[in-house]
Amino acid sequence: MEYNIFGSVLPGITITLNRGESVYTQSGAMVWMDESIKMESNLKGGIMKGIGRLFSGESLMLINFEATQPQSEVTFASSFPGEILDVELYKGDELIAQKSAFLCATQGISLSVAFTKKISSGFFGGEGFILQRLTGTGMVFLEVDGNVKERELRAGEVIKVDTGNIVAFESSVKYEIETVKGFKNLFFGGEGLFLTKLTGPGRVWLQTATLQNVAQTLIPYIPIPTSVD
Repeated sequence: MEYNIFGSVLPGITITLNRGESVYTQSGAMVWMDESIKMESNLKGGIMKGIGRLFSGESLMLINFEATQPQSEVTFASSFPGEILDVELYKGDELIAQKSAFLCATQGISLSVAFTKKISSGFFGGEGFILQRLTGTGMVFLEVDGNVKERELRAGEVIKVDTGNIVAFESSVKYEIETVKGFKNLFFGGEGLFLTKLTGPGRVWLQTATLQNVAQTLIPYIPIPTSVD
């Protein structure tokens, strides 16, 4: 399998498969493919895992794309301006990603739901109670809002992130929510009431934008319909 990530605003990824190789994605992510690609919808993992994917922001059915001829191409596109992050997982690796981050993966990767361990993280973290867990061996591709920055945290090293700006982190990284300290920071800092605290060791991937922040920025400029007598 080979792949090429292209585009600067709404990026896409073209994956080249040899005969018998396949990848899978959620419903609606494919934008074009060769005639030699066979597409098949399935409940990968069974009905319970399918329902879990619904809660984590993905579709109930996953779509499998298999090459019937050598050098067959299939292309997937991001749904929001940003980047596509490619991460290779090995046996025993586990990646926790934000809700709706999954774009596509090779067949050796398992996608399932992950729950935050603390109630406070679920209520006040930008990701909510439900995250995505990716395990197995192979390549996984994630959607990033805005630009991505990778950080390698040492054991005990802490980084504090505005809620919603986390793309993914390795399962070795501790995830929790803390209240912004200081009266002036709380009311005039513009960062909200809570920050996400990530403690190493492990890799984390951060994004410069969130869908929620973009929407809030645009709201004042959206005309409000007025009734006509």
